[in-house]
Amino acid sequence: MSVTDEIKERLDIVEVISAYVPLKKAGRSYKGLCPFHGEKTPSFIVFPDSQSWHCFGACGTGGDVFSFVMKRENLDFGEALERLAAKAGVQLQPRTEQRSADEQHLDRLRQIVGDAATYFNYLLNRADEAAIARDYLERRGLLPATWEAWQLGYSLDSWDALKDRLVSKGYTLEEIADAGLAIQREDGSGFYDRFRGRLMIPIRDVQGRTIGFGARVLREDPTRPQPKYINSPQTPLFDKSNVLYGLDMARKALRDANLAVIVEGYMDVLMSHQVGVCNVVAGMGTALTEAQMRLVKRYSSNLTLALDPDIAGDHAVLRGLEAARQTLEREWQPVIGATGLVRQESRLKAQLRIAALPRGLDPDELARQDVDAWRRVIVEARPVVDYYLALVGREEDLTSARGKANAVGRLAPLIYEIASPVERNHYVQMLARLVQTDERLVAEQVAALGRAPAVERRLQTNDQRPTTSDQRPTTDGEPGARDDQRPRSSSVVRPSSPVGLEEHLLSCLLLRPDLLARLDAEMIEQHATPLGEEDFADAENRAVLAALQTASLPAESWTADDALALVGTALEDRWRAALVQAQRNPALADEKLLKDLGDSLLRLRERNLRQQVNQLGFLIRESEEAGEREQLRAYQELMVSYATQKRYVHKLLNARTMAGALAQTTKDKSS
Repeated sequence: MSVTDEIKERLDIVEVISAYVPLKKAGRSYKGLCPFHGEKTPSFIVFPDSQSWHCFGACGTGGDVFSFVMKRENLDFGEALERLAAKAGVQLQPRTEQRSADEQHLDRLRQIVGDAATYFNYLLNRADEAAIARDYLERRGLLPATWEAWQLGYSLDSWDALKDRLVSKGYTLEEIADAGLAIQREDGSGFYDRFRGRLMIPIRDVQGRTIGFGARVLREDPTRPQPKYINSPQTPLFDKSNVLYGLDMARKALRDANLAVIVEGYMDVLMSHQVGVCNVVAGMGTALTEAQMRLVKRYSSNLTLALDPDIAGDHAVLRGLEAARQTLEREWQPVIGATGLVRQESRLKAQLRIAALPRGLDPDELARQDVDAWRRVIVEARPVVDYYLALVGREEDLTSARGKANAVGRLAPLIYEIASPVERNHYVQMLARLVQTDERLVAEQVAALGRAPAVERRLQTNDQRPTTSDQRPTTDGEPGARDDQRPRSSSVVRPSSPVGLEEHLLSCLLLRPDLLARLDAEMIEQHATPLGEEDFADAENRAVLAALQTASLPAESWTADDALALVGTALEDRWRAALVQAQRNPALADEKLLKDLGDSLLRLRERNLRQQVNQLGFLIRESEEAGEREQLRAYQELMVSYATQKRYVHKLLNARTMAGALAQTTKDKSS
């Protein structure tokens, strides 16, 4: 993953732009007054799903989070990169040969894991031996369409089937082991497959790239006991503390529902998505981590944890909720102190809830039996303070002074962070009744947290209680695995290297900058605009075009190294792989290369116009539903304009084909 991709993954474009422009949610998008031209009716739209923005007014421009900050702050790409990296907590490092080699190694590992996932999926569908896996999935109620959507698979019960398969594709044994798919024998005599005879569940990052596997045993042998679920080990690609299973498939639903439901198992996620409840993900351990919460908060600050009924006292889960409290968004509120001075206090700008399942049923079982009941469980989830009140009532000796003090100490930080004063007062009253103490004393202890230093408050809120007997230690199995999963003894798709239309066009021009002027001339001859920054969605690609447009005509000895020097240090890593790939393409004569560049540019414009037409379609429907007649009329006029442009670009593309050229020649002769 390039540094720009990492920044975009960590930052939410809605949150960034909201610091400059007041935005109001409108359906699946956000709208506001354009900051780049004066207007009274909002035409500036932010699209969270694609992490992009577009002005449908006088500007007619758009882009990503980088392009917005560059335009708003009048920064170049490097300056915007530094500013957004600091905001995202990403450390910028100068490119080194080692860092470049590491990126190439990661790309190689992704290829290996991706090929393994394809092979496992093929075996699940075709291998006779995989009948046991197919039978298991059918018993669990998972449909073949779900198998394919999630690329479920099967690993042969063999010591070397996968290893030999991957070696035959050109991967080394060391690379296969580094990807977590093979294990070196203790005596150093060779390697063997890590996963054997198991149902294989690919674990993907938020960009949809497979980075590891969860694997369930299907044949239990009393003479050879083994955990029901195992995950890939930690690798350069996979760190279970940084992954939420299913997030790549759930992120749109999370944003639409403004709610993330966290469950414990792979099967919970798969079944819930199958029945249409898609705002569900799973952690990769019994406790959520801050890294996982940073992932989910991009889509929603509201979190519901669906607990199994038999782990109500699991403090690992409560530590996960603590991670959520430390990570989720906060808002500052003015508070008048006893001296009459006004101070600012932070409150949690989120809802944390616990969904208690019917006893004896797991989320996947409930969702399969009665999807409406599963939805009700989510809707009726209790606020986390209610959950804590019940838990503290069971765990503390409320007849003793120490027990009462512990109860207030554990609940006061949660009550303090409730944004609503009415709700806060309600829970103060409930806690006072629970411990049979004067309500004013409880209220004072809650209020005192606002006067405590932030570090001290964090120390007060951390649950340092010893592990209770009903806790289950974390293993390397499935997140929060249950009895049917493991023994009790035992959390805008962007490729890592540029490969899209934008990158293909630019990589060709980086190797042949002298063709840029000829490409522009050809576009003008066809009554089309020359290549411009608005043709690119990514700000980094716009920066490369700007560098090309200002570069002097290259010498005959122009090389890829010269091209990398042109793009600059900040983008060098991103473009090295693209240039290597471009150099591997078949050599073309200048005329054919120029035609390829023209075709690519027109296809790029057709794609962009198609996206704008689709976006306008959503906005038109939302305006109709909201009864915004003036806005609706403006959008409909824009739709006509964009559709006309799209038809013209399609006509130009068609004319560039052999059949189109012949048809045009025939038409010219007949006229």
